[in-house]
Order: sequence, then structure tokens, then C-alpha cells
Amino acid sequence: MSPATGQIGVDESGKGDYFGPLVIAGVYVASEHEARLRAAGVRDSKTLSDKKVATLAAYVRTTCPSTLVVIGPARYNSLYDALGNLNRLLAWGHARAIENLLAKVSCERVVSDQFGDERLLRQALMEKGRTVTLVQKPRAEEEVAVAAASILARAEFLQRLQQLSERYGVLLPKGANSGVIAVGKEFVSRYGGEALRQVAKLHFRTTASILG
Repeated sequence: MSPATGQIGVDESGKGDYFGPLVIAGVYVASEHEARLRAAGVRDSKTLSDKKVATLAAYVRTTCPSTLVVIGPARYNSLYDALGNLNRLLAWGHARAIENLLAKVSCERVVSDQFGDERLLRQALMEKGRTVTLVQKPRAEEEVAVAAASILARAEFLQRLQQLSERYGVLLPKGANSGVIAVGKEFVSRYGGEALRQVAKLHFRTTASILG
């Protein structure tokens, strides 16, 4: 069977957020769906409100084949300890999203935002991923497939962050600013420093500010 015309976009959310998971999404956009997605407002999730992200994510999910790789905080911290580098962790997650989606669709072109050494993602790919043309470039979200992936990843990140907040009874904010430090200190006062591993990415400098 020859590959259909279209491309896979991959993107992540949560990389810059102290609390919550890292989520990598992959979306296959057939050529005939590109204009429809753009008309619906699909663009880089960083330019959209949380409400709009949720609405567009539902649209993307019903329009395009997609996959999610969700790395919760505890797993994230273990992987970071093992890999020793955020870019290696990103490559690991992106490669799995690509492989998972290639198990569903036949596609020859994959586009990803560029992070670190391009060889990291190429080397992390497995059998199926090594057969595609992999394009890594800055501002990849200008491609509708990558923009769609950024929306799915962000929607899932926000949902998971809310679930963590509800589980612990602490409203865990986005980002990594002074407000995050204040909430982190409140969390530690309730649950202890070791529990931080379950909700936060410990390699951030924010951890030292929280634990003092």
C-alpha cells in the first residue's frame, strides 16, 4: 500500500511548566484536511486561550488520526535521572509518538520542532520511524500538522494538571514563576518534600527555591 498524501506533526506541552506532566502529541494531517484545520483556527497553542485549546483539540481528535505520549511527573523525574538531559527525554518521547502514529497510518513525512542536536531524535527512532523523511526546524508550529499536535498536547497537559490539583487539593499553576514557588512551598508544607516528585519536574531551579 502506498502512503497517503499528508504528514505527521509532533509537538510537546509542559516542558516549561514546573507542575504537571510532559505531553507529546502526534497528529497525521491528510492534505485534504489542511485548509479545514486552518479555517477552524488551528495554530500554535501558545497563541490560544486554554478554552480555545480545549475546543480545537476536540475538533482535531475527530478530524485526524492522533496519538499521545503522557509522561507523568514521577515517570518524568525517573527518565530525567536516567537520561540526564531534557533534550534526550524529549527525543525519547517524540520518537514514541511518531512510532505509535506510524502504526496507525502510512506516511512518509514527519515534522517536529527543533530541539537540541537533530541527531538525538533520529537516533531515538525505531524501525518504522527510520523509514520516513524527518524534518526538524524552528517554528515548526507554522505547519498545520505541528500546530494541531501542539493543541492536543496542551489540552491533555491542562487536563492532567487539573486532575493533579484535584487529587492533592492544591491549585497547581502553570509556568515556573514566583507564584509557582509559593504554591510549591504550600504543597511541601502539607505533604512533605518527597511528595513533590509526584507533581513536579524536580530538575527545575524552582525546586531549590521551594525547598530552600
